[in-house]
This record gives sequence, C-alpha cells and structure tokens, in this order.
Amino acid sequence: MKKTYFFAVDLGATSGRTIVGQLEQNKLELRQLTRFPNNIIQVNGHFYWDIMALYSEIIKGLKVVADENIPIESIGIDTWGVDFVFIGKDGELLRNPYSYRDPHTVGAPEAYFEIIPREKVYEQTGIQIMNFNSLFQLFALKQQGCSALEAADKILFLPDALGYLLTNKMVTEYTIASTSQMLNPRTKELEENLMKVAGVTKDKFAPIVYPGTVLGTLTEEIQKQTGLGAVPVISIAGHDTGSAVAAVPADNERFAYLSSGTWSLMGIEVKDAIINEESSKMNFTNEGGVEGTTRFLKNICGMWLLERCRKESKTIASYSYDELNEIALSSESFRSVINPDAPCFANPESMIQAIQQYCKLTGQPIPTTDKQIVRCIFDSLALRYKQIFKNLQELAPFPIEQLHIIGGGSQNNLLNQFTSNALGVPVVAGPTEATAIGNVMMQAKADNLVGTIQEMRSLIRASVQTMTFMPKDTVLWDEAYQKYLKAFREDI
Repeated sequence: MKKTYFFAVDLGATSGRTIVGQLEQNKLELRQLTRFPNNIIQVNGHFYWDIMALYSEIIKGLKVVADENIPIESIGIDTWGVDFVFIGKDGELLRNPYSYRDPHTVGAPEAYFEIIPREKVYEQTGIQIMNFNSLFQLFALKQQGCSALEAADKILFLPDALGYLLTNKMVTEYTIASTSQMLNPRTKELEENLMKVAGVTKDKFAPIVYPGTVLGTLTEEIQKQTGLGAVPVISIAGHDTGSAVAAVPADNERFAYLSSGTWSLMGIEVKDAIINEESSKMNFTNEGGVEGTTRFLKNICGMWLLERCRKESKTIASYSYDELNEIALSSESFRSVINPDAPCFANPESMIQAIQQYCKLTGQPIPTTDKQIVRCIFDSLALRYKQIFKNLQELAPFPIEQLHIIGGGSQNNLLNQFTSNALGVPVVAGPTEATAIGNVMMQAKADNLVGTIQEMRSLIRASVQTMTFMPKDTVLWDEAYQKYLKAFREDI
C-alpha cells in the first residue's frame, strides 16, 4: 500500500480538531494539525453553536495542509448528533443552530406524545426518548413560531451543513439522520407522519446517503482560499459515535463498546434494530452504523460531570487528570453515589451544588471536598455503566464477552479499572482517537484501500496500542451496586 493521506475534521461538543491520517503498509498514523474550542454562545436566553467559527477552523486546517504540501485524497467531517441548520431558498444559512443543551425543548416530548403516543414514536424509530432529539427540537420550534423554521427551504444536520459550505452540495447522511428520532431503522427512510407533527415535510431534507458516499469537491472559492485543488469531500459516518464504533478494534462480534468522552455511549453492534417492549422500557436507542449495521446503545452523561466541576472550581481545575485519579483513590469508596443521568445534571448553574443536592435528597453524606466530589463521580459512572451493561446483556442476541472503551475517556485508567470491577468482564481501553480513526478509515474505504469493516478493524488492531483491565474486588462492587440502586433517582 502506497503512502496515502486523508483529512479528518472531528468536532465534539467542547472542542474540535483537524487531523491528517496517513496509511502506509497497512498501518495507520494520525497527526493533529489544529485544535480549537467549540463554545456554546448564550444570547437572549438561548444557547447557540457558532457554525461559521467551526467552518473557519476547517479552512485554517486545510491551509495548513496546503502550506505543508500534504497530498490529501479526501476530506471527512464528523460531529455530535441531533443538531441542525436551517437553509433559506437562496442557499444561505438562516441563523446559527441551537445547541441541544438549549432549554427550549423542556417538556416538548410530553406535549408531542399528546398527539402521537410515545409507544408509536419509539416503535417507528427505535430511538431513546431525550428532550433534545431533533424531532422534539423541531416540534418545540413550531410551537414557538420560529421564523427560521418557517422560512427554511432545507434542514441540514451539522456535518452535512459543514459539507455543504465546503462543496455547495446537500445530502442527509444516514448515521447522523438516525439520531434525529425521525428515521425508521427498518425502512431507512424518514417518517413523514412524525415529521408532520413537528411542522416539517420530507422535502425539507436532502436525499439520504450512506457512509462512504462522495459528496462533492471543494468549491472554487475554497480552492483559491486554501491553495488546494478540487479535493473530494466524503460523507463518512457523520455522527461521531458512528465513526468511533467503526474503529473498535474487536476481532469478533461478541463485544460491547463504551465511547467515553463528554458523553458516554454504551452499546453493541447488531445487524438489525432491536425494537421491543423491553428496549422501549429501558429507553435504548437504535442508530445507524457503517455497512448497514445498527448501533444499539444508551446515552450516558459521561465526563461532562467532571468537566463542569473543573470549570466551576479552580482547585479541581488545578489538578492534572493523573492527580484527580490519585485524590479520588485517597477518598472513601462509595461514600456517596448519584445517577449521572438525573435531569438535575443536564446543564445546572453549579454542577457541584447539583451533586450535593442529589446526595442530600437521597439521604447520603454530602461530598464537600475535591476528592469526595471526584470519587463520587467516578464511582457513580462505573456503577451506571454496570446498570446499562446488565440491560444490554438481557437484550443482546449474543453473549457479551468484553467491553471496549474508546475515545478520550479511555485514557482514564482508574475509571477503566473501576468499570471492569463493576461489570465483572475484561475491559479493553483504546484507541483514544477512535472517532478520527473511523473518519479516516471510512475515507480509505471510499478510496477502495480497505474493503469490509472486518478488514478495517484488522488494520486498526495492527496500528494502535490498547490496554486490558481485568475485574477485581467484584464482591465489593456488587455490594456497592445495591447501594447505588437504593440511591437511584430519575426525578431530581
């Protein structure tokens, strides 16, 4: 295999990066070119993403490619799910997109279910009910008389919108559309009856394409700005978790994955969607994957808890992540535990106070020191992972033999060990750059350098280092799990 280069744009909810992936002799290497913040902008009571700032950062990354004479074969963009951009009849963006953390959707699912029952929505989409799903965002905007919605000619999900700015071509990429709660995973089409209640029609969306589709080439304007030629832009798995799961270095199907970052997403990869009474009751979701697979998973509030505490507390922020692990270990285990997915932790003014209030309301000791707060978060995340893993074991069509932790959170060896202890199965940590790797590998697949997902994963296994954690102190963790269940609340 000759030396081949690909340009990946990986946008998360707090930061973004541009990366060059190099394939040579069936080995993959990544190099970060640029890194930049992705800030939520608060204006007049709403929370927005600055899409033009993100576009500008992509252009900066492409200029670096040109300055360094890197002969990239293509470009791929992945982002978080559910959020979208309104495009006017003249092709212009109508306003910055709302962030999924905007409070305007509070109560939207309940109001929507008065028109179409919850059970019917889940049966048609297989998507877990979360108030920020695109369906409920659109429904809330309709109820509020949103002028941008009324004027929109097209609606593009974020990776598709950024691809449009680069190529002037519009598509709806399948994996990102699958996060919307408007797409049927069986028919792989948008459900018009659900959309109608939200005030939109199917023609508001561009045609659906699948990962590996060539979107178009850089516009002449961008070619002049960057000094590059007509480089193709590929619609990869535009949902960042879709790209990350494609990079799981598993050698068989009997695994679960945990994409660990601001959000934690735990699930399995299956051929067909799992939509039944039990999956609905447990609020699991079915999202699109590569090669027609389905990512059956559950969203969990991950390192968001710690990130917010670090942002709020100068002392917690002063610790490195290794030091945070040390102070957590020095604190009493299972002193206080929380449900990380309780509504009070979604976007509180003070995360520390929200944790303390949860513990007070559940009759537990209130964490007051840095080490108690950090230990509470780590213990609670591992126990929440156990809760979801047990649900997955009940619903999976195969035995789950191990958990693969991928993404930035896989670098936290303490939490990895806690997770293995709690679940009672081996945990394989890495790669940390799973999303970027999946992005690059789907471009390589589009370029016919690799074939199946099994070939992709084989190449990834040969290219990355992983670390395996074996379960310890399982009896102690089983006892802690019973304490967790007693303190578990979904109404705080």
